[in-house]
Amino acid sequence: MFKRMQVVALLSASLIVFPMFANAVELPDFTGLVEKNNTAVVNISTSQKIAANEQLQLPEGLDVPEGSPLDEFFKHYFGEGGPGAPGGNGDGQPSEVKSLGSGFVISSDGYVITNHHVVKDADEIIVRLQDRRELVAKIVGSDKRSDIALLKIDAANLPVVNLGSSENLKVGSWVLAIGSPFGFEHSVTAGIVSAKGRSLPSDNYVPFIQTDVAINPGNSGGPLFNMDGQVIGVNSQIYSRTGGFMGLSFAIPIEVAMKVVEQLKTQGHVSRGWLGVQIQDVTRELAESFAMKKPQGALVSKILPKSPAEAAGLQIGDIITEYNKQEITTSASLPPMVGITKIGESASLKVIRQGQVKEVQVKIGSLPDDDHPVLGSAEPEGKAVDRLGLSVSNISPEQREQLDVAHFGVLVHEAKAGPAFDAGIRRGDVILRIQDQVIKDVKQFNEVVKGLPKGKSIAVLVQRRGGSLFLAMKLKD
Repeated sequence: MFKRMQVVALLSASLIVFPMFANAVELPDFTGLVEKNNTAVVNISTSQKIAANEQLQLPEGLDVPEGSPLDEFFKHYFGEGGPGAPGGNGDGQPSEVKSLGSGFVISSDGYVITNHHVVKDADEIIVRLQDRRELVAKIVGSDKRSDIALLKIDAANLPVVNLGSSENLKVGSWVLAIGSPFGFEHSVTAGIVSAKGRSLPSDNYVPFIQTDVAINPGNSGGPLFNMDGQVIGVNSQIYSRTGGFMGLSFAIPIEVAMKVVEQLKTQGHVSRGWLGVQIQDVTRELAESFAMKKPQGALVSKILPKSPAEAAGLQIGDIITEYNKQEITTSASLPPMVGITKIGESASLKVIRQGQVKEVQVKIGSLPDDDHPVLGSAEPEGKAVDRLGLSVSNISPEQREQLDVAHFGVLVHEAKAGPAFDAGIRRGDVILRIQDQVIKDVKQFNEVVKGLPKGKSIAVLVQRRGGSLFLAMKLKD
C-alpha cells in the first residue's frame, strides 16, 4: 500500500512539473507576424557607374575568405575582381556596380524607408515588391548621421507596416527581422534584444538597439519587428570581423527614424540640436578626482567657440548629470538627447562644478554640417619635470595657431615612464589644466606639479589632435 501511494504521488508530481517545464521552453510562433507583414517589406537594388580608373574598397578591417558566402556575394554584385579590383570592364570603359539592401513601405502612396548607405551615390534605385513588380525609386532625402534614407515610388494602395515604439522595448524581448541577406528576398530571422541605447563610435546621435538577430549584407534598411507585429527599428549595422553575422546586430530606433523622415519630407535635410561641447565618460579615477561618489555623467573636456555652451556659461570640467530632467549615466546618452531637441528651444542642464551642483539653461543651436578639423602638434625643446617624467615647453604663437590652442597650456615634448605616462599623457599633448588650475606656462606648471598630493587621483585636461580629454593621474611619491 505504501509503495502504491509513492507511485501515485510520483505520477501526480510529474503532471505538475512536466507541463511547467514545457511552458518554460516553449518558443514563440512567428508565422502570423510574418504573413501579416511580409508584403510591406521590399528588396532594394542599386546601380552605380564606376570609372575605369576607380577602385572599390572593402571596409577597413574586413577580411572576406575566398569561397565564403560573402565572397560569392561580392563576386555576384561587384564582378570577379570584387571590391578592391580596378573599376571598368577591361576596355577602359566605365562599368556598372550593383548592390542590394532592404526597406519597408510606410505609406500606401509609396514612401519607403531604407538605410543611407544602401542608396548612397546610386545612379538608379529599383524597389522590388513581393508581387514581383519592380519600380524605379527617387530619393526624397538621405541623412548620413542617422543612416536613414526616404524613397518614393510611383504606386498606390500598397501594403504598409504598422509602426510601434522602442521606448517600452525590454532587454530580452523577442524581435524579428525581414530582409534580403545576400540577395535572398524576404528572409526571416529572429532573436532577442541584447541591449538598448548603444552608442557606436561613428554614430553619436543614434541610441542603437542591439540584438542577436542574424543580420547580413542585404538586410540593411529592413524592419525589426516586436511580437505585436510593429516595426520598432531599422536594421543598420553588424559587428563583424569577416563581414558575416557574429551575434551583434544594431538597429536604429523607429522614433529616431521617423523624426528624420519627417524632416526629409518637409525640408529635404535634417537639422539637429547642438550644444557645442566635447565630452567624455567619467572613469572611477576621474570621479575620485572630482570628489564624486560614483562615476556618472558627461564630463566637458572642451567648449567650442561661439557655441550655445559658451553662451550659456558652461565650463571645462563641468559634469553634466541631467538634461531636461533626464539622467545622464554615460557621455554616450547625451548627444541623442541634444540632437532631437528643437533648434532654438531652451534646455535645462544639471551640472557638477567643483563639487557644487548647479542648474544651467542653454539655448540649443543647430549642429554644423562640417566636422571640426583635427590639427597636428610640434616638437619644441622642453624643460624636464622629473616628478611626472615629462618634458614640457611654452607654446609659440605659430604653434598656438597650428594647434588651435588659446592663450594657455604647455606642450609635452617627451613623456617618460612615470605618473603622467601611466595616465595616458603622450608627446605632442598640450596640458591645459591640472585639477582646477589653468596652466598658463612652464613656470606655473612646475609650481602646480610641486604641490600635487600623493596617492590621490588628479584630473589633467589635455588637448590632443584638436580634441580635449581629461585623464586621471596619481602620484605615488
